Amino acid sequence: MPLVFMTYANVVFSYGADRFMAACREAGVSGVILPDLPYEEKEEFAPACRRHGVALISLIAPTSADRIVRIAAGAEGFVYLVSSLGVTGVRSAITTDLAPLVRAIRQNTRLPVAVGFGVSTPQQARQMAARADGVIVGSAIVRLLEQYGREAPPHIGAFMREMKQAIR
Repeated sequence: MPLVFMTYANVVFSYGADRFMAACREAGVSGVILPDLPYEEKEEFAPACRRHGVALISLIAPTSADRIVRIAAGAEGFVYLVSSLGVTGVRSAITTDLAPLVRAIRQNTRLPVAVGFGVSTPQQARQMAARADGVIVGSAIVRLLEQYGREAPPHIGAFMREMKQAIR
């Protein structure tokens, strides 16, 4: 199962991109997501990623319209489609019309498209899976960790089973 690590560009920069990607590869990480890294600055980290066989995952936001072709064409691993504007976190509803974005991405890459940012319910997961190849859930899991602490694993397992059932 591929493992993708999400952190901030400054963390990787401070640690050293080459050293960080080597550690990722050694730990079995297949790709990294640096959500604060503008596509135009990806060459700061891309050479280290290539040297260590770690995909640098590209993000496309609803505001990326004029950049979709360039970002999708240069993507690796999969394309992370941001479901809505703002910071990541649980959302009560995802109202962005993602269909035109997914179409534009698919016209420019054969890589899978996964939707994330705010996906926190089985209904949202079903809605996103109908449009894309994958669904990314993060903040909802972190919320369960915060709520249950060391007792979180069975709660997270039950939550993930619900999410999985919803997208079948």
